[in-house]
Amino acid sequence: MDIFSKFEKRLGPIGDYAEKAPGYFAFPKLEGEIGNRMKFRGKEKIIWSLNNYLGLANHPEVRKADAEAAAKYGLATPMGARMMSGNSDLHEQLERELSGFIGKEDAMLFNFGYQGMVSAIDALCSRHDVIVYDAESHACIIDGLRLHPGHRYVYKHNDVADCEKQLQRASELIKDTKGGILVITEGVFGMSGNQGKVAEIAALKKDYEFRLFVDDAHGFGTLGKTGAGVGEEQNCINDIDVYFSTFAKSMASIGGFLAADKHTLTYLRYNMRSQVFAKSLPMAIVAGNLKRLELLRNHPELKAKLWHNVNRLQNGLRENGFNIGTTNTCVTPVFLAGGLFDATQLILDMRENYHIFCSVVVYPVIPKGQIMLRLIPTAAHTDQDIDETLEAFKILHKKLQNKEYPQEMPSLAAL
Repeated sequence: MDIFSKFEKRLGPIGDYAEKAPGYFAFPKLEGEIGNRMKFRGKEKIIWSLNNYLGLANHPEVRKADAEAAAKYGLATPMGARMMSGNSDLHEQLERELSGFIGKEDAMLFNFGYQGMVSAIDALCSRHDVIVYDAESHACIIDGLRLHPGHRYVYKHNDVADCEKQLQRASELIKDTKGGILVITEGVFGMSGNQGKVAEIAALKKDYEFRLFVDDAHGFGTLGKTGAGVGEEQNCINDIDVYFSTFAKSMASIGGFLAADKHTLTYLRYNMRSQVFAKSLPMAIVAGNLKRLELLRNHPELKAKLWHNVNRLQNGLRENGFNIGTTNTCVTPVFLAGGLFDATQLILDMRENYHIFCSVVVYPVIPKGQIMLRLIPTAAHTDQDIDETLEAFKILHKKLQNKEYPQEMPSLAAL
């Protein structure tokens, strides 16, 4: 059998709708300057789908720093992997500033956040080690687990009692081996918006021997008094053994980093295959990230504006009877009843008639019969954006409840 023949029959639960989805429901093209309002198919929309939390993507100082760095260095410098020929003073400066801001001894840059997480798990754990992880972990964590040749135990989402139960199982398993235990959770879960119960899990260290690895992609820059993330927010940074974040959210850039003690970071620098065998992060991006970190640290009004918008949006949704789950972060899910056809018709109506663009999540990501609209408020949004969105959502929700949407995939031919 031709190994590719299976692709002709099934493209996957989302890909099965590939003929009707591209350019609209999948792979849409947003145009114009990144911000609260952009164009989609030539028409202006209020955009709620960008993780540009602090509004740095088009901050004038960021754009200036990016342009100057690109003109000075191009995108090729430095050539080669960090270990061989791709290191620089700027790379090391960014690592020092990140570790100091987070409150760790050292930090290490990644080319990509997703790739970095996968490779970090692979480097940290041997076949004798056991991984205990949250059931709602991000795909990058799950893919890192797939590389792990040893045992792994999943605990119910944010259930500390179940985490302890899995720690008991893991502790029994490694009694007669040379293995250890790594617990992985997230600072902020990107779909539900819940903070991970990092401090409560860390408190289990008094009874169990394990190391704690936290993915804080959505918490860095948004949580904590200074924006240093979930460790600062929950006053447990010293209990986090390995702290991870990406530059793709609050920093509005690309790449990522790990922060930990010097000994752990030395080991990872010489053993993380995705960094040992990959080209270094381009100098222009590193210089731009230094400027972003400077603004993140020195302009608390950016985070204050973000949280003004978060609270206005979330309070407005709750007051109008919408179910936004138990989010306690910027991530704002809106849960509605309906199926795939309802979801596609709702999104079409929302975009074409109410000029609002947000992400929609359906089965198999969430249970059948549910629709989740995922809104990401940023510092760039205005009160007007929020008020218009709330009014539109009330109308759209009533249409959904009254079953006004056809039970078929909408035709996009006339758009």
